[in-house]
Amino acid sequence: MRSSSLLAFGSLSLGLVLGCSKDPPRSDPGASASAAASATTTAAAGEVTVGKPPPDFTVKDHLGAELKLSALKGTPVVVYFYPKDETPGCTTEAKDFRDSWKDLEKKGVTVIGISTDSADSHKAFATHHNLPFHLVSDESGTIAKSFGVPNRLGFLGRQTFVIGADGNVKKIYRDVDVSKHASEVLADLQS
Repeated sequence: MRSSSLLAFGSLSLGLVLGCSKDPPRSDPGASASAAASATTTAAAGEVTVGKPPPDFTVKDHLGAELKLSALKGTPVVVYFYPKDETPGCTTEAKDFRDSWKDLEKKGVTVIGISTDSADSHKAFATHHNLPFHLVSDESGTIAKSFGVPNRLGFLGRQTFVIGADGNVKKIYRDVDVSKHASEVLADLQS
């Protein structure tokens, strides 16, 4: 094997072993630009501030429904970024939001999960775990970059943005405990 092939294999193996605990590295030389073509952002990279509107984006979810973040103003929104479908930490986080869905739905919350996985991967992930919320593919990392979320070799950092009904960011989680995150977000939405 050539050294670049060994490096790619080693990075992928390490990512699988780490199981989405934080931000495992992954080699992804053929990342698609389709998300960049379908997603638009209006803020410079990383300029997300509590009390101000988040970067806007327009993109299709895993079922093909178009989402425009700014059009959701009037209802609370949770935008959470995660590294990879079907890995332990990411599955725990998604199931935590799923298990809290009735309480989130009562508050009229829209939940949007974003990773670099494809729409087909998201569709299979949502079906496998009965996820009732939107999953969005950001294969190019354009949306993540606009929110200041790190992208290490194709794995997005695990971060969450709670947006109030007024359209402004209420809380930013740059560190997430996947076992209790949905309850933290619900508490934020009550304050």
